[in-house]
Amino acid sequence: MKNIILIGMPGAGKSTVGIVLAKALGYKFIDTDLVIQEDQGMLLHKIIEKYGTKGFNTIENNVISSIKTDKSVIATGGSAVYGKDAMQNLKSSGIILYLELPLNEIKNRLGNLEKRGVSMEKGQTLETLYNERISLYEKYADITIHCYKLQIREIINTIIKLPGI
Repeated sequence: MKNIILIGMPGAGKSTVGIVLAKALGYKFIDTDLVIQEDQGMLLHKIIEKYGTKGFNTIENNVISSIKTDKSVIATGGSAVYGKDAMQNLKSSGIILYLELPLNEIKNRLGNLEKRGVSMEKGQTLETLYNERISLYEKYADITIHCYKLQIREIINTIIKLPGI
């Protein structure tokens, strides 16, 4: 059985949608941020503090590349798209859905970015990060789900009705 992989910006709802979608489909749920934290024995923002953004991205790429599962909903961290090996592994195991939200909505949803463990360079703004990542999300996505002003149940219903799900 194929996996369903959720990509998108921090705050787009990947984990929330992922949990509800997994329950609705009877799939397992994997949050790659939690897998990374367990692998490293520390919170994401601590990993970034210790290894820097590039070091974190390497760890993320390695951890996600090693995930072998089926019949799972996988919620990735927003920076997973920087890892070519990770994205190849995910793409070969299922369908990739980009949960897309406009920048203003992302800003409304996010709190303290440092405590959240967002992989971004010093001095980088949420806007420049958003603009940098959009093309990567679009590149890897099999399908884009426009989530703006949709309730969780509406997003889940949209996904469940997709061909091949």
